[in-house]
Amino acid sequence: MATINLLPWRAERRHQRERDFYTMLAAAAVAALIVWFAWGYWMDVRIDDQNARNTYLSSEIKNLEGKLTEIKELETTKAKLLARKQIIEQLQASRSLMVHLFDELVRTIPDGVRLQMIKQAGEQLTLQGVATSNGDVSNYMRNLDASTWMQSSDLQKTEIKGTDRRNRYEFGLTVKLRSHEQPSAAPPPAGAPPPPGAGKPANASAPPAGRSP
Repeated sequence: MATINLLPWRAERRHQRERDFYTMLAAAAVAALIVWFAWGYWMDVRIDDQNARNTYLSSEIKNLEGKLTEIKELETTKAKLLARKQIIEQLQASRSLMVHLFDELVRTIPDGVRLQMIKQAGEQLTLQGVATSNGDVSNYMRNLDASTWMQSSDLQKTEIKGTDRRNRYEFGLTVKLRSHEQPSAAPPPAGAPPPPGAGKPANASAPPAGRSP
């Protein structure tokens, strides 16, 4: 005898498919959540690792900046010490020069000339003073040019000031210093008489070439 199934099998089959779909959907959602949490955890680990590296690099940069500042301070101190050393060496080297220079200034100045100001700038001296006549100024310049420690005198000005004949002419001149390491001639021995014309007024009464009283 034939058996007839009267149950609603199509509806049961549809419900089974719906259950399978929702089960797969829930599994996919769970898998997505697991992947999202895993990815977030991995990113957090990478961010923490990068922050640790940044902190380490920042501390190293600060240490290097401190060392660079210390090096700059040491270089500044070194430059100051070298500058002081150079100044001391120059002072020691020019000690004998200043003795000879003042000796030459006293030895070369003739009667009738009086210095009022002496200024040194490197290898150049600027002299200002008063004289009885232009001839005394000319004689003084010749004495400077003949000196073993000075050369190339150059008259800057000569003017008549006042009525006092003893200090009638005001003058200004420049003179270059010779190399004190190799002077053009040896200085005269102690007690030797000064060169001719030194300490005496010149007989010439004409002013220096190119100058007028």
